[in-house]
Amino acid sequence: MGRITSRHKVLRIDLDRGSTSRVETVAVEEPLEIRIDDEVLTVTMRTPGHDIELAHGLLLAEGIISTREDVLVARYCVDTTEMNVLQLQLRTAPGVPATAQRRLISHGGCGLCGKTSIDAITESPVYDAAALTGADVRVPAGRIAQLPELLRAGQDVFDRTGGVHAAGLFGASGDALVIREDIGRHNAVDKITGWALLQGRRTAECVAMVSSRASFEIVQKVAMAGIPVLACVSAPSSLAIEAADRLGVTLVAYTRGHRMTVCSHPDRVVLP
Repeated sequence: MGRITSRHKVLRIDLDRGSTSRVETVAVEEPLEIRIDDEVLTVTMRTPGHDIELAHGLLLAEGIISTREDVLVARYCVDTTEMNVLQLQLRTAPGVPATAQRRLISHGGCGLCGKTSIDAITESPVYDAAALTGADVRVPAGRIAQLPELLRAGQDVFDRTGGVHAAGLFGASGDALVIREDIGRHNAVDKITGWALLQGRRTAECVAMVSSRASFEIVQKVAMAGIPVLACVSAPSSLAIEAADRLGVTLVAYTRGHRMTVCSHPDRVVLP
């Protein structure tokens, strides 16, 4: 595993008190190239660490795998000096599906309409509509209100750098199952869903919490992992709400203090 943080000389300026030179600890950002059978699937910028979880979570979100047994081998390439190339061998037919390549390239703006993006999820054999829409988990609003603090308590890299996002997977009772940090919020979510897949963890009664806004991609990753409740500390996008509503995900936004906004499937949130 590469460095998670690094030290850099900076000049800090205070217009009232003047300037000082100091050394700052910052989060490392490095590329991770993910290959399937020697063919490049994608390159993502991430904070090194838990890369195999990240890869499993990403492949799950894209509908390329559905179980941990679908990945026969996951190892770093030995022909590189840095641990930034991850080679995967899948149990299914070799090669990278063209549809997966297109979706990965399209993230962040591709000209496709929201309906088309949501349709791509519902048509994936990995997405279990019956299990997700039928999940009868009930989470007290008070439990959800505690999640930002519980997530924050596990953000060791943020404490040192102030420059990473976090995602956590919690039981319905509020117990923290896993917390991962990354410079990219999508990567942090991939790491927790990848962890759940590798651990064989049942996610139908879990809650995902992210230290950011809720975008369409985050709802996609949570839905494909079979997680029925997603909470975030900031705002949702319009497409995130539309996707959550159609895919059967309870989306809770603006989770701060004693306040929250339930944007979809509010029946899973138990009021005081």
